[in-house]
Amino acid sequence: MKDLRTMARYLRPCRWDFFVAILLLLVECGFEMAIPLLMTGIIDDGVALGDVPRIWKLGAAMALCAGLALIAGFIYARFAARAAYRFGGGLREAEYEKLQSFAFSNLDRFSSSSLVTRMTTDVTVMQNAINGGLRPMVRGPVMLLLGIGLSFAMNARLALVFVICTPVLGIILALIVRKVSPLYSRQQTAMDRLNSRIQEGLTGIRAIKAFVRGEYEEERFQEVSQELSDASRTTFQNAVLNLPFFQLVMYSAVVMILWFGGQLILAGEMQVGELTGFLSYVLQVMNSLMMISNVFLLLTRSLTSAHRIGQVLEEAPDLEEPEDPVREVPDGSIDFDCVSFQYQAGSEKYALRDVELHIRAGETVGILGGTGSAKSTLVQLIPRLYDATVGTVRVGGRDVREYDLKTLRDAVGIVLQKNVLFSGTIRDNLKWGDPEADDGTLWAACREACADEFLERMPRGLDTDLGQGGVNVSGGQKQRLCIARTLLKRPKVLIFDDSTSAVDTATEGKIRRALAQRRDVTKLIIAQRLTSVMDADQIVILEDGRVHAVGTHEQLLAGDPIYQEIYHSQMRGGDQDGQSL
Repeated sequence: MKDLRTMARYLRPCRWDFFVAILLLLVECGFEMAIPLLMTGIIDDGVALGDVPRIWKLGAAMALCAGLALIAGFIYARFAARAAYRFGGGLREAEYEKLQSFAFSNLDRFSSSSLVTRMTTDVTVMQNAINGGLRPMVRGPVMLLLGIGLSFAMNARLALVFVICTPVLGIILALIVRKVSPLYSRQQTAMDRLNSRIQEGLTGIRAIKAFVRGEYEEERFQEVSQELSDASRTTFQNAVLNLPFFQLVMYSAVVMILWFGGQLILAGEMQVGELTGFLSYVLQVMNSLMMISNVFLLLTRSLTSAHRIGQVLEEAPDLEEPEDPVREVPDGSIDFDCVSFQYQAGSEKYALRDVELHIRAGETVGILGGTGSAKSTLVQLIPRLYDATVGTVRVGGRDVREYDLKTLRDAVGIVLQKNVLFSGTIRDNLKWGDPEADDGTLWAACREACADEFLERMPRGLDTDLGQGGVNVSGGQKQRLCIARTLLKRPKVLIFDDSTSAVDTATEGKIRRALAQRRDVTKLIIAQRLTSVMDADQIVILEDGRVHAVGTHEQLLAGDPIYQEIYHSQMRGGDQDGQSL
């Protein structure tokens, strides 16, 4: 019920279309249910008595009812489609908007392929439940009640057949729904895995071709495709069982009605026209029951999709905005006060533990450490991509949780370890940093990031199309464009998370010298190459999530064994200092 209430909220913008569609359905049902009554009059009063004018009169009334029912049905289709597609569009927009509010920790709970399925396939299921399910959902019960009611009014003894058949059909439907309900969930999970395999295969297509693993990937795709096929086949094999069972019961009911009705006609207790009209209501009731059974199966699948969509919409963002947020970051000073962090609450191990670190505004700080030492985790706490589990992170002397998120993240520019460019031109991507930047500003940022070197060789320059994910540029070029994009934000804190790993040493040196001119910006540089941080005001060495040592190059080289080991491994034979040690 909670999931249905959630879905109902998104029906509100299209509620008038929805209500008008239901009203038109009721009108259509009313006209259709009048036709058997008119047909009874034609047979018993017109044909039996030879009253031709009455036949024409009632026949014209039947044609009018059929025409009006057709018009009502046609207009209904328009309103139902509009309600369904507005509802589906609203759900997709709500899910996408919700995703933008998620913290990284929220996104860690959903796979990207599952989120794609929830915004496409699951929303389509809900959309079809309105577009294709509203008609039987309303028409079925209305026609059933009217059909049974008019049948009892016409001949109560003969209508007792429905009293016997209806509970039998209800039991059959309940058993089928109980069997099929978990199968729909399994089917959607299989769809998630298929989307995941497609996404991974397309993203890594170059690696697949380079390692000649095409056949292997085809086999893996066939496995998940077969899993989805098996899940779908099993689901629908069980779902369609309602048709033969319902037909068996209802045609048995027709045979019994014909048998007992014939006996009543022979006994003079019933007229032929009355039996004909009664059979018309029987067919209406049969069709209504079939529609209701299909609605139950449709709702069963819809409830599965509604639950999956509801999980996204009801997920509470882990990062909460303060009630009275601070909307200005005074400077780029950074303080970590006894900070510990774990990715999942209740985990035995902390990714960061007891971090005590103080960085003055305008300083350049290098961060070194082995793989898994939590270097990226440390810097992601600064713009609140994650919140510290224990302790306080301060920027500009204030707890980062006191800031308006947009204000904080505008003041902290971060070039992530995994560089991301979007479909569109280079200009479009650079303007993520500053939407109002003119060409002069864009080229200035590109020169600082040494991106002008290859942009000037491109025929269209800033208007060069990057393709999806920046496939038209190399890894080093992509890194330089990402650096330029971040510089355009004019941040007070600038974080490079191993962002020059694909850039040659000479180009990296040019970028460092350009950044050194920004003396009012605090710079944090995570690097694997010692040359990237040797000139930093202080160097932080992380080991297993803890701060192992902090100092300048000279201090650490004189007294820290880990730094000495890194220096020896990278600098031996590289320069005079390296040779002398």
